[in-house]
Amino acid sequence: MNARLIALIMLASLPLIACAGNTDDALNAYPAAEDGFERMVFRLPVANDESALKVEILVGKTLSVDCNRTSFGGSLESRVAEGWGYRYFVIEKIVGPMSTMMACPPESQKVDRFVAVTCEGFLQTYNSKLPVVVYVPEGFEVRYRIWTGRDEVGYAAPE
Repeated sequence: MNARLIALIMLASLPLIACAGNTDDALNAYPAAEDGFERMVFRLPVANDESALKVEILVGKTLSVDCNRTSFGGSLESRVAEGWGYRYFVIEKIVGPMSTMMACPPESQKVDRFVAVTCEGFLQTYNSKLPVVVYVPEGFEVRYRIWTGRDEVGYAAPE
């Protein structure tokens, strides 16, 4: 092989080498959290067919709530780490909590429950090769849920 081809192969593999080493090194590609925000990270397990999976990112906090439906509002934005091409997610503004206003039964009591932000952008492609990095306002936490499709597929009919 000529030296130019070897150099090109080495350059192309640098991001992979960075992620394969220390997990702290893999996070060097992502920006530090801005004031008032926290960088939350989770790693997905390797799966046989990752194209059949999705990951739902759940941003929220645990609140003491009554029988009403409670949620926060906000939008999860996908960004790209400059110079690396890795995706990360930011939720800049969270509104709420918001709640329905039903009268609760007299015997009902408040319970601690995880209240999630609901809106757009929370269902993402599954990729176990890179950490999932999410920037959230301080005081919020990040959880995730893995979704899978069924093997059977339905068919649409012309009408």
